[in-house]
Order: sequence, then structure tokens, then C-alpha cells
Amino acid sequence: MDLAFTPEEQAFREEIRAWVHANLPQEISHKVHNALRLTRADMQSWAKILGKKGWLGFGWPTEFGGPGWTAVQKHLFEEECALAGAPRIVPFGPVMVAPVIMAFGNAEQQKRFLPGIASGEVWWSQGYSEPGSGSDLASVKTRAERVGDKYIVNGQKTWTTLGQHGDWMFNLVRTSTEGKPQTGISFLLLDMKSKGVTVRPIKLLDGECEVNEVFFDNVEVPAENLIGEENKGWTYAKHLLSHERTNIADVNRSKRELERLKRIAKTEGMWDDQRFRDQIALLEVDIVALEMLVLRVLSAEKSGKNSLDIAGLLKIKGSEIQQRYAELMMLAAGPFSLPFIEEAMEAGWQGDFPGGVTANAPLASTYFNLRKTTIYGGSNEVQRNIVAQTVLG
Repeated sequence: MDLAFTPEEQAFREEIRAWVHANLPQEISHKVHNALRLTRADMQSWAKILGKKGWLGFGWPTEFGGPGWTAVQKHLFEEECALAGAPRIVPFGPVMVAPVIMAFGNAEQQKRFLPGIASGEVWWSQGYSEPGSGSDLASVKTRAERVGDKYIVNGQKTWTTLGQHGDWMFNLVRTSTEGKPQTGISFLLLDMKSKGVTVRPIKLLDGECEVNEVFFDNVEVPAENLIGEENKGWTYAKHLLSHERTNIADVNRSKRELERLKRIAKTEGMWDDQRFRDQIALLEVDIVALEMLVLRVLSAEKSGKNSLDIAGLLKIKGSEIQQRYAELMMLAAGPFSLPFIEEAMEAGWQGDFPGGVTANAPLASTYFNLRKTTIYGGSNEVQRNIVAQTVLG
């Protein structure tokens, strides 16, 4: 296993770095580096910039309009974007539903849906979790009944991330109650502007409405929006979840936030505390170890070998690291990390320090927000069971 990048891969990294530096809006980069609130316009702007270049679907094969990059090139692209302060690509379209449409959709569905995803014009949402179905997705109750050439959908989804911005939603719906719960689930694509769709934002502690409840009241969905076969949606959902869990690990964002943690510690005088520096060092070791695990997977892919099924393991470690750096930032800033006054933030107060350093705003928001990472995408407890069965045997 060779974890060193080749000269060609290093040249590719330099190309990506130069392009991102030239095209990433500085005001967006400033927000990302300082954990300030990103608007829909910010995220959509960067998506369209990437889309115009043909890189929003950076993981896509050339046959579907992607760049056809190797696994290592995709990793280097993500790393350079993260370190430059680019917003995370909203994954629901290009990273999650697009591979499902490519793998299981028909030619007409691919022609209809993929271009809008690739350009960044169409915002997708994920309709998986329900009030009684989170980690146990097989228990979904949202019902889709086939009536002629359409499905009638009734039910509710919850914790729908950024669903208030969604144009379309990919949905797990129950189309049969016979047999095992997994065998009665189908995968539907639903226009969120359809009559009977109601989106109700859930306001979080920081005043942000990042997640939503979505209600379906006799929503009509054309049968042509069914992906694959009826009652086979569980298979397609598992394919998608492997992409989601790897995406949650996000080692590149952790590397960027590690540098922010160091800046905060130095600004607040905590860098001189040997024990606190030890905690930062332990975190850095774990981030490097996570990166080595990612590179191990990429090395196996590059050599044509089948890597271990470790998407769950990447998700476990990556999510725990995110919680640790958020907690250490809070500890470094002390009392300055606790207040979060939405009106003050909107007025421009961000805890600025001499030299233009935006150090510790808004740490409380980041800390509380990242508590969810060990739950969504399949709780870490469930992931440990999966790793025990599939990896350890």
C-alpha cells in the first residue's frame, strides 16, 4: 500500500488549488473560515460556479457528464476546497441521489434529472427520517398508493436538512405492508412544489432553521418518478447511505477546523497551557489517523482491490472528531463562547480581535449543532454493530 501521491497527482492538486483560489468568492471563504452563517445564495452561488466548470458532480463518471476523476483526485479536490474555505457541497443532489439515478434509474430519468443536479440549478432534499423512523429506516410509514399512472403520497418526514430550500425530494415511501418491512419500501422522486406538500421549518437554539418537518397530504407523484422497481427501494437506500456516511466523515473539514482551533487557542491565551496543547495534539493525531484510513481506502481502489466496507467506521470516527474540535474551541474561548445573541450577530458583532481575527464566533452554535453528527446518517451505536458484522466478522 503506497500512500504517497504521485507527481501527476501533486500536479493535479496544484491545478485545483489555483482554480479554487481564482474562483471562490472571498466573502464566502471568510464566512466559512470563521463559521459564520451561510445563506442559500452563498451555497447556491458556489454550487453554480462548480457546475459551470463541470465539477459540482466531481465524483461522476464521464458518461454522465462528470470529470471522471480517480478516487485520489476526488479526495484532493475535496481537500483543496475545504482548506480554501469553500462551502461544503450540499450533498443531497450531486453526492447522494445522483449515484442512485445513475445506477438504478432509467435512461429517461437520467436525461431528465442529472443535468439540473450537475449545474447546481436544482436543489434536492432527502426524505428519509420520520418521527418514528430515524436509525430504523425500515419502519418508515409514509404511504404511497398506486392509482393509475400516479402515486398518492400521505405522511410526514422530519429533520429534513435545508428542506425549506428544496426544489425536489428523494423519498422513501411504503408501497406494501406484506413480508419484511424492508421489502415494502419504494424510492420516489417528488416535486416539492406539488399540491399538498407543506414544509415547516424547525427553529434551532441558534435561531437557524437548518432542519424541517415536511408533510404530504394526498400528494400526486407521477409513476414515472419511481426509481427502479416498486418495493425495491431499500436496496437503493443502502447504496445511497454508503455515500452519505463517507461524506459525514469529512476529514478535510476537520483539518481546516483544527487550524481554526489553534488560532482560537492562541488568541485566548490557551496555547500556553501544556495540558490544553496535549488535547489539541491528541485530536490532531486522530485526524491524521482518519486521513490515513481514507487514503488506505483510496489506495485499494487505485490498485483495483476491494477495500473493506468501512463507510460506517469512517462515519463513527469522523463525527466524533467533529464533536471534539467543537468542544475544545468552546473550552479555549471560555465565557466568550457561551453567549449567542442572534440580534448582535446580525448587527455585525462577531467577537473581533485586534488584527481582524474573528476568533470565537459563534462557537456555541457550532458546538450544539455538531451534537447531532453521531446520530444522523445512522447513529454511531448502530454503525458499530454494522462494522462488527461486516468488517470484523
